Amino acid sequence: MTENEIAKRVFELGLKVHQALGPGLLESTYEECLFYELQRKGLYVEKKKVLPLTYEGMKLDAGFRIELIIENKFIIELKAVDALNDLHMAQILTYLKLSQCKLGMLINFNTVFFRDGVKRVINGTL
Repeated sequence: MTENEIAKRVFELGLKVHQALGPGLLESTYEECLFYELQRKGLYVEKKKVLPLTYEGMKLDAGFRIELIIENKFIIELKAVDALNDLHMAQILTYLKLSQCKLGMLINFNTVFFRDGVKRVINGTL
């Protein structure tokens, strides 16, 4: 499955979760529900995966944790905030670069319309 196919599936399942729960819940609630839906569709998903940082040739556990990574190539960063900001975008871009993944999604579930909280984030070209 390509990154673009995964992105489409993530959007569809995120919409399903949002329609069922609506905005206003904790980020962890949406994470668990989306994780369940992705696994149920047969995708290989890891949550809270440790992402080490290599600095001057030394691997460091800097405390980075990818919320959801699908098929070892697509990152999802979830939020439940009033509005996404530049720091949220910087966070997922950093995860994409450190993991060498090409595509990810920043999803804010705290919106009236799901599509308004979804940002597709590219690291390089697809």
